[in-house]
Amino acid sequence: MIQGLGSVSAASWDACAPSGRGDEDPHNPFVSYAFLSALEDSGCVGKQTGWAPLHILAEGGDGALLGAAPCYLKSHSMGEYVFDHAWADAYERAGGRYYPKLQVAVPFTPATGPRLLVPDGPRAGEIRDHLIAGLRAVRQQTGASSIHATFLQETDLDAFTSRGFLRRDDQQFHWFNEGYATFEEFLAALSSRKRKVIRRERRDAVLHDITIEWLTGPEITEAHWDAFYAFYMDTGSRKWGRPYLNRLFFSLIGERMSERVLLVMAKRSGRYIAGAINFIGDRRLYGRNWGCIEDHPFLHFEVCYYQAMDFAIARGLDRVEAGAQGEHKLARGYKPVITSSAHDIADPGLKRAVSDYLAQERRYVLEAADELSSATPFRRGEE
Repeated sequence: MIQGLGSVSAASWDACAPSGRGDEDPHNPFVSYAFLSALEDSGCVGKQTGWAPLHILAEGGDGALLGAAPCYLKSHSMGEYVFDHAWADAYERAGGRYYPKLQVAVPFTPATGPRLLVPDGPRAGEIRDHLIAGLRAVRQQTGASSIHATFLQETDLDAFTSRGFLRRDDQQFHWFNEGYATFEEFLAALSSRKRKVIRRERRDAVLHDITIEWLTGPEITEAHWDAFYAFYMDTGSRKWGRPYLNRLFFSLIGERMSERVLLVMAKRSGRYIAGAINFIGDRRLYGRNWGCIEDHPFLHFEVCYYQAMDFAIARGLDRVEAGAQGEHKLARGYKPVITSSAHDIADPGLKRAVSDYLAQERRYVLEAADELSSATPFRRGEE
């Protein structure tokens, strides 16, 4: 266990990240040393924020890093996007102490990715065992009530649930690039009525002489970060009350991983008025934060969704993940996708109650996903 990434090298941490199996993304930017260290070095995570780093390491006899799990000791349930406030309230009303808890996650980031960072190889299963055993040992050592591993890939989900963790399902909406050469090819797959709606939204979004820019790598300057941070603070303050990320964090990711960042910026009358930040994987584009200082009809859809789809098509990316929630994405070509987490609760009574609840919740989530899948805007037979 380490209390921050400063005691390991970027090369050894990143070497543990899986290379991508099946349809998983070979490079998930959020578990990279660059992203996680930027959160720590900027002070966005730390004991003072209720996200105290307690990363779990598996090391060989020679001290070489064989595997790792990004883990945090939490004193609250904010910034996770998998909600357990009701569990905490019920347990504390019954006389228990729910906090602290352990969170195996990427802070403030509802994107599926690896959580047990173990490279492929004959010892992979053994190393996962060591990491999960390490998590349980740290839970006992810290007096944490529970372990929560969120937004899991299938390999990690199987590892946790086969070792007694409870499975929890939720859903997001992702856009899939079915080999489209252009955005118009994507529109051709939709019903006529939906095509017209999207074309109108895109047209109306850039009325009043609004232009859209893509910025990545060295094109992103501190002036761009200043503008984006103003959008983030304005919109985030109204949405959450207190945005999670500070200005230094954006400068650090600009220094450390700008080639994995896409800023979509909207400009009117010579000044930036809105923007969205995305992170670029090898196969996927991950939309994260949006903000604006002027309200224009459909500009949110254009900057966050349609421009992301355009970029994915241009780069040949397989998928756009646009973050948590948002059934409005369905009408714009995004499809429901199940996301999963795993939970280990020390108190047997609370674990039984949560297990019963999750069984019912999972049935509802799967039924809702099936129902929403039938409401997509794609053509069915002849128009």
